[in-house]
Amino acid sequence: MRLLLLGGTAHLGSTVATRALARGHQVTCLARGSAGPPEGVTFVRGDRDDPDGLSAVRDEEWDVVVDVTRQPGQVRRAVSELRTRHWVFVSTANVYAAASAPGYDEDTPLLEPLEGEAMTSMEEYGPAKVACERAVTDGARAGGGTATLVRAGLIGGPGDDSARVGYWPWRLAHPSGPDVIVPDDLDFPVAFIDVRDIAAWVVHAAEQRLDGAFNVTGPPTTLGTVLEESARVAGATVPLRPVPVAELTRLGVRPWMGPRSLPLWIDDPALRHFAVMGTGRARAAGLHTRPLAETLADTLAYEEARESPRPVGLTDAEEQEIRAALG
Repeated sequence: MRLLLLGGTAHLGSTVATRALARGHQVTCLARGSAGPPEGVTFVRGDRDDPDGLSAVRDEEWDVVVDVTRQPGQVRRAVSELRTRHWVFVSTANVYAAASAPGYDEDTPLLEPLEGEAMTSMEEYGPAKVACERAVTDGARAGGGTATLVRAGLIGGPGDDSARVGYWPWRLAHPSGPDVIVPDDLDFPVAFIDVRDIAAWVVHAAEQRLDGAFNVTGPPTTLGTVLEESARVAGATVPLRPVPVAELTRLGVRPWMGPRSLPLWIDDPALRHFAVMGTGRARAAGLHTRPLAETLADTLAYEEARESPRPVGLTDAEEQEIRAALG
């Protein structure tokens, strides 16, 4: 199979390329070249913000095109210029208008699509991905082809620079004091997928030319279970210190991501079940996910070797400050 990957040098794209190569496919990556592609990939330098950015690949026939962008204008240009029998577009759970109950499926209403060619802030991320999905689906149908929409949940595993999954095993392995600060909502619903598992499913969807939308994430669990497994893979015995949400807010601790935060947790009731999508359709079509402990152990190994600053969680100094403030 001749696979064109629009991107392919970052976390998910690189893992998709590696998986496709291992399956014996010919892989071409078109990207700006900010990071090197995996060995064995044909790399084509191109900037998709350039009106002529696809010129090096648009005169060929591809068995499948895989796209991970968030910019509707880039997708519209791709579906109008590229020739392929099948598209795989990596979308997101953020396309859904509401996630009021766990296990919500692909028929859940979507947000209104973004108008215009490019999102200008993360507040437009969901609507932008909806617009991208529509462009891919409409373009595929117009050309007599098919399209897989991969509505991905949180992606973790080795290579994840966001550290949203890796923070907890790393923090438990490296406590800043006699305990580890955690939210007191240990029943908070959590789900994420190892990058290797979603990459394998993207390649599978390309091989099978699966048509339609699929929620793709890991099995539902809880924050408490993630913390227990994180402690186990880290060999940690340090106790947890659950802190009420009101206290965390007072002390300037943010949920989910970013500096001075606690990841895998959201303090907004409307988003409580956001991560816990129903994945029955994808599993029936071949999605397999590895055990939670395996992802956490491999992510911890990645975090131990990290050279860049961790963009999420509490630093040692911040955790010590919060501990002192709590008394």
